Amino acid sequence: MARIAVIGAGMGAMAAAARLAVAGHRVAVYERTETYGGAVRRFERDGFRFDTGPGLLPLPAVYRDLFVKTGKEPLEACVELVQVDPSSRHVFADGTEVSLPNASRAGVVTALDEALGAGAGGRWGDFLVRAREAWDRTRRPLLEEPLWPNWRVLAEREPYPAVPHKRLLRTRRATTLAEVGEWELRDPRLAALLESHALAHGLDPRLAPASAAVLPYLEHAFGTWYVRGGIRELARAVYERCLARRVEFAFGAEVTGILEKDGRAAGVEFAGGTSPAFGSGGGTVAEADHVVADVDPVRLRGLTGHPLDADGDVRAETVPPRTGRFTVLLALRGEREPGAAHRTVVHAPDPARPTVTVLRPDDPSSRPEGGYESVVVQAMVPTEAGWEQESTVRRFTGLVLDAAGAAVPGLRERLIWHEVRTPGDTAAETGSGAVPAPALAAADGRFLHPANTTRLPGLYRVGGWSHPGGGLPHAGMSGALVAGLIVEGPDFRGSQ
Repeated sequence: MARIAVIGAGMGAMAAAARLAVAGHRVAVYERTETYGGAVRRFERDGFRFDTGPGLLPLPAVYRDLFVKTGKEPLEACVELVQVDPSSRHVFADGTEVSLPNASRAGVVTALDEALGAGAGGRWGDFLVRAREAWDRTRRPLLEEPLWPNWRVLAEREPYPAVPHKRLLRTRRATTLAEVGEWELRDPRLAALLESHALAHGLDPRLAPASAAVLPYLEHAFGTWYVRGGIRELARAVYERCLARRVEFAFGAEVTGILEKDGRAAGVEFAGGTSPAFGSGGGTVAEADHVVADVDPVRLRGLTGHPLDADGDVRAETVPPRTGRFTVLLALRGEREPGAAHRTVVHAPDPARPTVTVLRPDDPSSRPEGGYESVVVQAMVPTEAGWEQESTVRRFTGLVLDAAGAAVPGLRERLIWHEVRTPGDTAAETGSGAVPAPALAAADGRFLHPANTTRLPGLYRVGGWSHPGGGLPHAGMSGALVAGLIVEGPDFRGSQ
Protein backbone atom coordinates (compact mmCIF):
# COMPACT_ATOMS: atom_id res chain seq x y z
CA MET A 1 0.00 0.00 0.00
CA ALA A 2 1.48 3.30 -1.10
CA ARG A 3 0.79 6.73 0.37
CA ILE A 4 -0.44 9.12 -2.30
CA ALA A 5 -0.80 12.88 -1.90
CA VAL A 6 -3.16 14.62 -4.34
CA ILE A 7 -2.90 18.39 -4.83
CA GLY A 8 -6.30 19.87 -5.62
CA ALA A 9 -9.83 18.46 -5.48
CA GLY A 10 -10.85 19.02 -9.10
CA MET A 11 -12.76 16.42 -11.08
CA GLY A 12 -9.63 14.79 -12.51
CA ALA A 13 -7.98 14.67 -9.10
CA MET A 14 -11.00 13.05 -7.46
CA ALA A 15 -11.36 10.56 -10.33
CA ALA A 16 -7.74 9.48 -9.80
CA ALA A 17 -8.13 9.42 -6.00
CA ALA A 18 -11.16 7.09 -6.08
CA ARG A 19 -9.47 4.66 -8.47
CA LEU A 20 -6.23 4.64 -6.48
CA ALA A 21 -8.07 4.04 -3.22
CA VAL A 22 -9.90 1.06 -4.71
CA ALA A 23 -6.51 -0.32 -5.77
CA GLY A 24 -5.52 -0.42 -2.09
CA HIS A 25 -3.53 2.79 -1.73
CA ARG A 26 -3.95 5.36 1.02
CA VAL A 27 -4.92 8.62 -0.62
CA ALA A 28 -5.11 12.13 0.82
CA VAL A 29 -6.39 15.13 -1.16
CA TYR A 30 -5.18 18.63 -0.25
CA GLU A 31 -7.39 21.46 -1.51
CA ARG A 32 -6.53 25.14 -1.01
CA THR A 33 -10.20 26.22 -1.06
CA GLU A 34 -13.02 25.06 1.18
CA THR A 35 -14.79 22.78 -1.29
CA TYR A 36 -14.31 20.17 -4.00
CA GLY A 37 -15.01 20.13 -7.73
CA GLY A 38 -12.58 22.73 -9.10
CA ALA A 39 -14.53 24.89 -11.57
CA VAL A 40 -17.66 22.73 -11.17
CA ARG A 41 -19.40 25.02 -8.70
CA ARG A 42 -22.81 26.36 -7.79
CA PHE A 43 -24.17 29.82 -6.95
CA GLU A 44 -27.32 30.15 -4.85
CA ARG A 45 -29.41 33.20 -4.02
CA ASP A 46 -33.06 33.75 -3.10
CA GLY A 47 -33.98 30.17 -3.97
CA PHE A 48 -32.29 30.30 -7.39
CA ARG A 49 -29.46 27.84 -8.14
CA PHE A 50 -26.96 28.07 -10.99
CA ASP A 51 -24.04 26.03 -12.33
CA THR A 52 -21.13 28.46 -12.68
CA GLY A 53 -18.84 26.12 -14.61
CA PRO A 54 -19.82 23.60 -17.28
CA GLY A 55 -23.58 23.18 -17.57
CA LEU A 56 -23.87 20.00 -19.66
CA LEU A 57 -22.14 16.63 -19.72
CA PRO A 58 -20.92 15.07 -22.98
CA LEU A 59 -19.70 11.48 -23.07
CA PRO A 60 -21.18 10.31 -19.72
CA ALA A 61 -19.62 6.88 -20.30
CA VAL A 62 -16.42 8.23 -18.74
CA TYR A 63 -18.12 8.71 -15.37
CA ARG A 64 -20.18 5.55 -15.73
CA ASP A 65 -16.87 3.70 -16.03
CA LEU A 66 -15.48 5.51 -12.98
CA PHE A 67 -18.45 4.45 -10.84
CA VAL A 68 -18.40 0.86 -12.12
CA LYS A 69 -14.69 0.56 -11.35
CA THR A 70 -14.88 2.12 -7.87
CA GLY A 71 -17.99 0.61 -6.28
CA LYS A 72 -21.20 -1.34 -6.58
CA GLU A 73 -23.47 1.66 -7.14
CA PRO A 74 -23.60 2.76 -10.79
CA LEU A 75 -23.58 6.44 -11.73
CA GLU A 76 -27.35 6.50 -12.36
CA ALA A 77 -27.93 5.37 -8.76
CA CYS A 78 -26.08 8.47 -7.53
CA VAL A 79 -27.29 11.16 -9.97
CA GLU A 80 -30.14 11.48 -12.45
CA LEU A 81 -28.96 11.89 -16.04
CA VAL A 82 -31.33 13.51 -18.53
CA GLN A 83 -30.62 13.46 -22.25
CA VAL A 84 -31.13 16.97 -23.62
CA ASP A 85 -33.42 17.12 -26.66
CA PRO A 86 -33.06 19.13 -28.77
CA SER A 87 -29.34 19.01 -28.25
CA SER A 88 -29.13 22.71 -29.10
CA ARG A 89 -31.01 25.53 -30.74
CA HIS A 90 -29.02 27.94 -32.89
CA VAL A 91 -29.90 31.54 -33.69
CA PHE A 92 -27.70 32.78 -36.54
CA ALA A 93 -26.66 36.34 -37.31
CA ASP A 94 -29.21 36.64 -40.15
CA GLY A 95 -32.06 35.62 -37.85
CA THR A 96 -32.30 32.04 -39.13
CA GLU A 97 -33.00 29.49 -36.41
CA VAL A 98 -32.60 25.73 -36.22
CA SER A 99 -33.05 23.16 -33.46
CA LEU A 100 -30.85 20.06 -33.72
CA PRO A 101 -32.02 16.74 -32.26
CA ASN A 102 -29.77 14.88 -29.89
CA ALA A 103 -27.53 12.16 -31.35
CA SER A 104 -29.55 11.70 -34.56
CA ARG A 105 -27.69 12.16 -37.85
CA ALA A 106 -30.83 11.79 -39.95
CA GLY A 107 -32.71 14.22 -37.73
CA VAL A 108 -29.95 16.80 -37.91
CA VAL A 109 -29.71 16.53 -41.69
CA THR A 110 -33.47 17.04 -42.03
CA ALA A 111 -33.52 19.99 -39.60
CA LEU A 112 -30.67 21.75 -41.42
CA ASP A 113 -32.24 21.21 -44.84
CA GLU A 114 -35.53 22.67 -43.63
CA ALA A 115 -33.94 25.68 -41.92
CA LEU A 116 -30.99 26.51 -44.20
CA GLY A 117 -32.08 25.12 -47.54
CA ALA A 118 -31.76 21.88 -49.47
CA GLY A 119 -28.23 20.49 -49.46
CA ALA A 120 -27.15 22.09 -46.16
CA GLY A 121 -27.95 18.94 -44.17
CA GLY A 122 -26.13 16.77 -46.67
CA ARG A 123 -22.97 18.87 -46.45
CA TRP A 124 -23.09 18.72 -42.65
CA GLY A 125 -23.70 14.97 -42.75
CA ASP A 126 -20.73 14.45 -45.08
CA PHE A 127 -18.61 16.55 -42.72
CA LEU A 128 -19.60 14.32 -39.79
CA VAL A 129 -18.41 11.27 -41.74
CA ARG A 130 -14.98 12.89 -42.14
CA ALA A 131 -15.02 14.01 -38.50
CA ARG A 132 -15.67 10.43 -37.46
CA GLU A 133 -12.57 9.34 -39.35
CA ALA A 134 -10.53 11.92 -37.43
CA TRP A 135 -12.10 10.65 -34.19
CA ASP A 136 -11.26 7.03 -35.00
CA ARG A 137 -7.65 7.98 -35.76
CA THR A 138 -7.11 9.99 -32.58
CA ARG A 139 -9.40 8.49 -29.93
CA ARG A 140 -6.90 6.13 -28.34
CA PRO A 141 -3.70 8.21 -28.49
CA LEU A 142 -5.48 11.40 -27.44
CA LEU A 143 -7.93 10.08 -24.84
CA GLU A 144 -7.36 6.50 -23.78
CA GLU A 145 -3.59 6.12 -23.67
CA PRO A 146 -0.81 7.98 -21.86
CA LEU A 147 0.78 10.54 -24.14
CA TRP A 148 3.22 8.79 -26.45
CA PRO A 149 6.93 9.47 -25.84
CA ASN A 150 7.09 10.25 -29.56
CA TRP A 151 4.13 12.64 -29.26
CA ARG A 152 5.49 14.64 -32.21
CA VAL A 153 3.90 12.04 -34.49
CA LEU A 154 0.55 13.37 -33.30
CA ALA A 155 1.78 16.93 -33.76
CA GLU A 156 2.84 16.50 -37.36
CA ARG A 157 0.00 14.39 -38.74
CA GLU A 158 -3.39 15.98 -39.48
CA PRO A 159 -6.01 13.24 -38.90
CA TYR A 160 -8.90 15.11 -40.50
CA PRO A 161 -9.35 13.93 -44.15
CA ALA A 162 -10.04 17.34 -45.67
CA VAL A 163 -11.69 17.62 -49.07
CA PRO A 164 -9.30 19.03 -51.72
CA HIS A 165 -10.09 22.67 -52.49
CA LYS A 166 -9.15 24.18 -55.84
CA ARG A 167 -8.31 27.86 -55.93
CA LEU A 168 -6.21 29.82 -58.42
CA LEU A 169 -5.05 26.62 -60.15
CA ARG A 170 -3.84 25.24 -56.82
CA THR A 171 -5.26 22.37 -54.79
CA ARG A 172 -5.24 22.80 -51.04
CA ARG A 173 -6.63 20.96 -48.02
CA ALA A 174 -8.07 22.66 -44.97
CA THR A 175 -5.60 22.94 -42.09
CA THR A 176 -7.77 24.97 -39.70
CA LEU A 177 -11.35 24.60 -38.53
CA ALA A 178 -12.28 27.91 -40.15
CA GLU A 179 -11.06 26.63 -43.52
CA VAL A 180 -13.14 23.47 -43.09
CA GLY A 181 -16.20 25.64 -42.61
CA GLU A 182 -15.47 27.95 -45.51
CA TRP A 183 -14.32 25.39 -48.08
CA GLU A 184 -16.36 22.31 -47.24
CA LEU A 185 -19.61 23.56 -45.68
CA ARG A 186 -19.97 26.57 -47.99
CA ASP A 187 -22.62 28.35 -45.94
CA PRO A 188 -21.77 30.99 -43.31
CA ARG A 189 -24.43 29.58 -41.01
CA LEU A 190 -23.05 26.04 -41.21
CA ALA A 191 -19.57 27.48 -40.68
CA ALA A 192 -20.86 29.32 -37.59
CA LEU A 193 -22.42 26.08 -36.31
CA LEU A 194 -19.08 24.31 -36.73
CA GLU A 195 -17.04 27.11 -35.18
CA SER A 196 -19.34 27.39 -32.15
CA HIS A 197 -18.01 24.04 -30.91
CA ALA A 198 -14.48 25.46 -30.88
CA LEU A 199 -15.56 28.78 -29.36
CA ALA A 200 -17.27 26.92 -26.51
CA HIS A 201 -13.83 25.61 -25.49
CA GLY A 202 -12.13 28.98 -25.90
CA LEU A 203 -10.50 28.02 -29.20
CA ASP A 204 -10.08 30.40 -32.11
CA PRO A 205 -11.40 28.59 -35.23
CA ARG A 206 -8.87 30.48 -37.36
CA LEU A 207 -6.05 28.89 -35.38
CA ALA A 208 -7.53 25.59 -34.21
CA PRO A 209 -6.46 22.66 -36.42
CA ALA A 210 -8.90 20.87 -38.68
CA SER A 211 -8.73 17.99 -36.19
CA ALA A 212 -11.01 20.10 -33.95
CA ALA A 213 -13.75 18.52 -36.08
CA VAL A 214 -13.83 15.82 -33.40
CA LEU A 215 -15.54 18.28 -31.01
CA PRO A 216 -18.90 18.46 -32.84
CA TYR A 217 -18.59 14.77 -33.71
CA LEU A 218 -18.20 13.80 -30.05
CA GLU A 219 -21.41 15.61 -29.18
CA HIS A 220 -23.23 14.18 -32.19
CA ALA A 221 -22.16 10.59 -31.55
CA PHE A 222 -22.56 10.38 -27.78
CA GLY A 223 -25.25 12.94 -27.07
CA THR A 224 -25.56 15.77 -24.58
CA TRP A 225 -26.72 15.18 -21.02
CA TYR A 226 -27.89 17.24 -18.06
CA VAL A 227 -27.49 16.17 -14.45
CA ARG A 228 -30.69 16.82 -12.54
CA GLY A 229 -29.90 19.41 -9.90
CA GLY A 230 -27.00 20.75 -11.97
CA ILE A 231 -23.52 19.52 -12.86
CA ARG A 232 -22.47 20.29 -9.30
CA GLU A 233 -24.40 17.13 -8.38
CA LEU A 234 -21.90 15.12 -10.44
CA ALA A 235 -19.04 16.64 -8.43
CA ARG A 236 -20.88 15.78 -5.21
CA ALA A 237 -21.36 12.18 -6.34
CA VAL A 238 -17.66 11.78 -7.21
CA TYR A 239 -16.65 13.35 -3.88
CA GLU A 240 -18.94 11.00 -1.97
CA ARG A 241 -17.57 8.03 -3.89
CA CYS A 242 -14.08 9.11 -2.78
CA LEU A 243 -15.24 9.28 0.85
CA ALA A 244 -16.83 5.84 0.55
CA ARG A 245 -13.47 4.52 -0.64
CA ARG A 246 -11.82 6.20 2.41
CA VAL A 247 -10.02 8.94 0.56
CA GLU A 248 -9.01 11.64 3.06
CA PHE A 249 -9.68 15.31 2.29
CA ALA A 250 -8.03 18.37 3.82
CA PHE A 251 -9.65 21.66 2.78
CA GLY A 252 -7.99 25.02 3.31
CA ALA A 253 -4.65 23.23 2.84
CA GLU A 254 -2.49 25.18 0.40
CA VAL A 255 0.48 23.23 -0.92
CA THR A 256 3.55 25.44 -1.32
CA GLY A 257 6.11 22.88 -2.41
CA ILE A 258 6.72 19.31 -3.48
CA LEU A 259 9.24 17.43 -1.40
CA GLU A 260 12.01 15.54 -3.17
CA LYS A 261 14.17 12.76 -1.77
CA ASP A 262 16.68 10.58 -3.57
CA GLY A 263 15.65 12.09 -6.90
CA ARG A 264 11.90 11.48 -6.66
CA ALA A 265 8.77 13.13 -5.28
CA ALA A 266 8.44 12.33 -1.59
CA GLY A 267 5.52 14.41 -0.34
CA VAL A 268 4.15 17.94 -0.07
CA GLU A 269 4.63 20.92 2.20
CA PHE A 270 2.07 23.52 3.21
CA ALA A 271 1.78 27.23 3.79
CA GLY A 272 0.98 26.66 7.43
CA GLY A 273 -1.31 24.85 9.81
CA THR A 274 -1.32 21.10 10.18
CA SER A 275 -1.56 18.09 7.93
CA PRO A 276 -4.11 15.57 9.25
CA ALA A 277 -3.43 12.94 6.59
CA PHE A 278 -1.38 9.75 6.81
CA GLY A 279 -1.32 9.96 10.60
CA SER A 280 1.47 12.53 10.49
CA GLY A 281 0.63 13.94 13.89
CA GLY A 282 0.50 17.49 12.54
CA GLY A 283 3.07 19.74 10.96
CA THR A 284 3.57 21.48 7.65
CA VAL A 285 4.78 18.43 5.70
CA ALA A 286 3.00 15.30 4.48
CA GLU A 287 5.25 12.53 3.22
CA ALA A 288 4.07 10.37 0.34
CA ASP A 289 5.28 7.72 -2.07
CA HIS A 290 3.58 9.44 -5.03
CA VAL A 291 2.28 12.96 -5.62
CA VAL A 292 -0.57 13.72 -8.06
CA ALA A 293 -1.02 17.40 -8.99
CA ASP A 294 -4.22 18.89 -10.41
CA VAL A 295 -2.82 22.40 -10.98
CA ASP A 296 -1.83 24.48 -14.00
CA PRO A 297 1.72 24.12 -15.42
CA VAL A 298 2.94 27.50 -14.17
CA ARG A 299 1.96 26.81 -10.58
CA LEU A 300 3.31 23.26 -10.74
CA ARG A 301 6.64 24.54 -11.98
CA GLY A 302 6.69 26.89 -8.98
CA LEU A 303 6.07 24.01 -6.58
CA THR A 304 9.18 22.18 -7.81
CA GLY A 305 11.46 24.99 -9.01
CA HIS A 306 12.80 23.13 -12.02
CA PRO A 307 11.63 21.81 -15.43
CA LEU A 308 9.44 18.74 -15.34
CA ASP A 309 9.76 17.60 -18.95
CA ALA A 310 12.40 16.50 -21.40
CA ASP A 311 14.54 19.11 -23.12
CA GLY A 312 12.75 20.59 -26.09
CA ASP A 313 9.25 19.71 -24.87
CA VAL A 314 8.02 23.28 -24.86
CA ARG A 315 4.34 22.40 -24.36
CA ALA A 316 4.79 22.02 -20.62
CA GLU A 317 6.69 25.27 -20.21
CA THR A 318 4.36 27.61 -22.08
CA VAL A 319 1.88 29.94 -20.44
CA PRO A 320 -1.53 28.22 -20.14
CA PRO A 321 -4.32 29.32 -22.50
CA ARG A 322 -5.77 32.67 -21.46
CA THR A 323 -9.43 32.16 -22.23
CA GLY A 324 -12.05 31.96 -19.51
CA ARG A 325 -15.79 32.13 -18.87
CA PHE A 326 -17.76 35.34 -18.62
CA THR A 327 -21.00 34.23 -17.00
CA VAL A 328 -24.21 36.11 -16.28
CA LEU A 329 -26.69 34.41 -13.93
CA LEU A 330 -30.28 35.52 -14.47
CA ALA A 331 -33.14 35.32 -11.97
CA LEU A 332 -36.35 35.72 -13.98
CA ARG A 333 -39.99 36.04 -13.02
CA GLY A 334 -42.38 33.92 -15.05
CA GLU A 335 -42.16 30.27 -16.01
CA ARG A 336 -40.10 28.81 -18.84
CA GLU A 337 -42.32 28.59 -21.94
CA PRO A 338 -43.35 25.09 -23.09
CA GLY A 339 -40.94 23.54 -25.56
CA ALA A 340 -38.06 25.90 -24.75
CA ALA A 341 -34.64 24.50 -25.64
CA HIS A 342 -32.30 23.72 -22.76
CA ARG A 343 -29.38 25.20 -24.69
CA THR A 344 -29.47 27.99 -27.26
CA VAL A 345 -26.37 29.28 -29.05
CA VAL A 346 -26.75 32.87 -30.24
CA HIS A 347 -24.13 33.46 -32.94
CA ALA A 348 -22.33 36.79 -33.03
CA PRO A 349 -23.31 39.11 -35.89
CA ASP A 350 -19.84 40.69 -35.97
CA PRO A 351 -16.40 40.23 -34.31
CA ALA A 352 -17.13 42.98 -31.78
CA ARG A 353 -19.90 40.92 -30.20
CA PRO A 354 -19.67 37.57 -28.42
CA THR A 355 -21.20 34.24 -29.38
CA VAL A 356 -23.13 33.28 -26.26
CA THR A 357 -24.58 30.05 -24.90
CA VAL A 358 -27.86 30.32 -23.02
CA LEU A 359 -28.75 27.45 -20.65
CA ARG A 360 -32.36 27.15 -19.48
CA PRO A 361 -32.73 23.89 -17.52
CA ASP A 362 -36.24 22.54 -17.02
CA ASP A 363 -35.36 21.67 -13.44
CA PRO A 364 -37.58 22.65 -10.47
CA SER A 365 -34.58 22.47 -8.14
CA SER A 366 -32.96 25.41 -9.98
CA ARG A 367 -35.64 27.96 -9.07
CA PRO A 368 -38.09 28.95 -6.31
CA GLU A 369 -41.69 27.80 -6.45
CA GLY A 370 -44.33 30.13 -7.80
CA GLY A 371 -43.40 30.88 -11.40
CA TYR A 372 -39.72 31.70 -11.87
CA GLU A 373 -36.84 30.67 -14.12
CA SER A 374 -33.11 30.28 -13.61
CA VAL A 375 -30.93 31.02 -16.67
CA VAL A 376 -27.15 30.88 -17.21
CA VAL A 377 -25.56 32.87 -20.05
CA GLN A 378 -21.91 32.23 -20.91
CA ALA A 379 -19.32 33.55 -23.35
CA MET A 380 -15.66 32.62 -23.65
CA VAL A 381 -13.39 35.66 -23.35
CA PRO A 382 -9.69 36.54 -22.96
CA THR A 383 -8.79 36.38 -19.28
CA GLU A 384 -6.77 39.59 -19.53
CA ALA A 385 -9.27 42.07 -20.95
CA GLY A 386 -9.68 44.59 -18.15
CA TRP A 387 -12.27 42.65 -16.18
CA GLU A 388 -11.14 44.43 -13.02
CA GLN A 389 -12.65 47.63 -14.48
CA GLU A 390 -16.33 48.11 -13.72
CA SER A 391 -16.98 49.90 -17.01
CA THR A 392 -15.59 46.97 -19.03
CA VAL A 393 -17.74 44.48 -17.14
CA ARG A 394 -20.84 46.66 -17.48
CA ARG A 395 -20.37 47.10 -21.24
CA PHE A 396 -19.80 43.41 -21.89
CA THR A 397 -22.73 42.44 -19.65
CA GLY A 398 -24.95 44.58 -21.86
CA LEU A 399 -23.72 42.79 -24.99
CA VAL A 400 -24.32 39.39 -23.39
CA LEU A 401 -27.83 40.31 -22.26
CA ASP A 402 -28.68 41.68 -25.71
CA ALA A 403 -27.64 38.37 -27.26
CA ALA A 404 -29.50 36.33 -24.63
CA GLY A 405 -32.67 38.22 -25.50
CA ALA A 406 -32.79 36.26 -28.75
CA ALA A 407 -33.08 33.05 -26.73
CA VAL A 408 -35.32 34.12 -23.82
CA PRO A 409 -38.61 35.84 -24.67
CA GLY A 410 -39.16 39.07 -22.71
CA LEU A 411 -35.84 38.74 -20.90
CA ARG A 412 -35.43 42.41 -19.89
CA GLU A 413 -39.00 42.70 -18.60
CA ARG A 414 -38.74 39.43 -16.65
CA LEU A 415 -35.37 40.16 -15.05
CA ILE A 416 -35.42 40.33 -11.23
CA TRP A 417 -31.66 40.46 -10.73
CA HIS A 418 -28.48 39.25 -12.36
CA GLU A 419 -25.09 38.18 -11.08
CA VAL A 420 -21.94 38.62 -13.17
CA ARG A 421 -18.92 36.34 -12.88
CA THR A 422 -15.72 37.16 -14.76
CA PRO A 423 -12.54 35.08 -15.24
CA GLY A 424 -11.19 37.01 -12.26
CA ASP A 425 -13.92 35.55 -10.05
CA THR A 426 -13.05 32.06 -11.31
CA ALA A 427 -9.37 32.68 -10.55
CA ALA A 428 -10.21 33.79 -7.01
CA GLU A 429 -12.13 30.54 -6.44
CA THR A 430 -9.97 28.01 -8.25
CA GLY A 431 -6.55 29.60 -8.69
CA SER A 432 -6.91 30.02 -12.45
CA GLY A 433 -9.31 32.10 -14.50
CA ALA A 434 -8.46 30.26 -17.72
CA VAL A 435 -10.33 27.22 -19.01
CA PRO A 436 -8.13 24.55 -20.65
CA ALA A 437 -9.27 23.16 -24.00
CA PRO A 438 -9.30 19.46 -24.96
CA ALA A 439 -6.14 18.10 -26.56
CA LEU A 440 -6.08 18.15 -30.37
CA ALA A 441 -3.73 16.56 -32.88
CA ALA A 442 -1.67 18.35 -35.57
CA ALA A 443 -0.67 22.05 -35.50
CA ASP A 444 2.91 21.20 -34.41
CA GLY A 445 1.64 20.06 -31.00
CA ARG A 446 0.40 23.49 -29.90
CA PHE A 447 -2.91 21.96 -28.83
CA LEU A 448 -1.48 18.98 -26.96
CA HIS A 449 -1.05 19.06 -23.19
CA PRO A 450 1.83 17.93 -20.97
CA ALA A 451 2.04 14.20 -20.27
CA ASN A 452 0.65 12.78 -17.03
CA THR A 453 4.14 11.64 -16.07
CA THR A 454 6.98 14.09 -15.38
CA ARG A 455 10.75 14.10 -15.34
CA LEU A 456 10.55 13.84 -11.54
CA PRO A 457 9.76 10.19 -10.69
CA GLY A 458 6.75 9.85 -8.44
CA LEU A 459 5.15 13.13 -9.60
CA TYR A 460 2.11 12.94 -11.88
CA ARG A 461 -0.15 15.51 -13.52
CA VAL A 462 -3.92 15.14 -13.68
CA GLY A 463 -6.87 17.30 -14.74
CA GLY A 464 -7.49 19.74 -17.55
CA TRP A 465 -3.97 21.20 -17.60
CA SER A 466 -2.49 17.82 -18.50
CA HIS A 467 -3.12 15.11 -21.09
CA PRO A 468 -5.80 14.73 -22.47
CA GLY A 469 -6.84 18.32 -21.70
CA GLY A 470 -9.90 20.21 -20.57
CA GLY A 471 -13.58 19.30 -20.34
CA LEU A 472 -15.47 17.02 -17.97
CA PRO A 473 -14.92 13.79 -19.94
CA HIS A 474 -11.23 14.55 -20.42
CA ALA A 475 -10.78 15.24 -16.70
CA GLY A 476 -12.26 11.83 -15.88
CA MET A 477 -10.00 10.19 -18.46
CA SER A 478 -6.93 11.86 -17.02
CA GLY A 479 -7.80 10.39 -13.63
CA ALA A 480 -8.01 6.92 -15.15
CA LEU A 481 -4.66 7.36 -16.90
CA VAL A 482 -2.84 8.54 -13.78
CA ALA A 483 -4.30 5.73 -11.68
CA GLY A 484 -3.20 3.22 -14.32
CA LEU A 485 0.33 4.62 -14.44
CA ILE A 486 0.69 4.38 -10.65
CA VAL A 487 -0.96 0.98 -10.22
CA GLU A 488 0.48 -0.76 -13.28
CA GLY A 489 3.67 1.22 -13.71
CA PRO A 490 5.32 2.80 -16.77
CA ASP A 491 4.26 -0.11 -19.00
CA PHE A 492 0.60 0.90 -18.66
CA ARG A 493 -0.81 1.37 -22.15
CA GLY A 494 -4.25 2.74 -21.40
CA SER A 495 -7.79 1.44 -21.13
CA GLN A 496 -8.82 -1.62 -23.12
